[in-house]
Amino acid sequence: MIKLLVGLGNPGSEYEDTRHNAGFWWLEAVARELKVSLLPERSYHGLVARTTVKGQTLWLLEPQTYMNLSGKSVSALARFFKIQPHEILVAHDELDIAPGEAKLKRGGSHAGHNGLRDIHAQLGTADYWRLRIGVGHPGDKAEVVSWVLKKPMSEHRKAIDDSIDRAVKALPLLLVGEMDKAMALIHTSKPPRPKPPRPVKAPAAEDGTPG
Repeated sequence: MIKLLVGLGNPGSEYEDTRHNAGFWWLEAVARELKVSLLPERSYHGLVARTTVKGQTLWLLEPQTYMNLSGKSVSALARFFKIQPHEILVAHDELDIAPGEAKLKRGGSHAGHNGLRDIHAQLGTADYWRLRIGVGHPGDKAEVVSWVLKKPMSEHRKAIDDSIDRAVKALPLLLVGEMDKAMALIHTSKPPRPKPPRPVKAPAAEDGTPG
């Protein structure tokens, strides 16, 4: 069961539409879905919302520490409210996944992502859930920093938004811990093709041939 949803990004208007803020985009979409407002909370170094879903307290957190200090914000809230790492879901941009795709996983390496690196360090474990929102790779490791701090092209942004929408629709499953079902929904990059309609047999004419 998830008790804390975190979206990673960088604060400030200059970063608002950059690829590195995909986690923010998702968390803000969740806040709209739940009809809650993210408000500044100095104790947790971020924008915070608290709500109740099916009798369970749920926290939303958007760290305002800049990406490489995200763990400072996450650990402050989690420790105060005794939220365990496996009850945390962190949404972030993922270079190794194409725009339009998203993946859900628990644990694993931070793979060089500075936000995850600091969360690992501050929580003392990698045993939390991640929603990896694909933003694509520039193809050259030397261009990665520039890539994530730039706005995606319009078709990529639309694809990213589509993957975010799917992940928001999986929220009820995530909150009750039905992770396999949530994965099935989130990992589907294209909607299933509808089955073709069955042919309708034309009525027979009086002489027995199709009319």
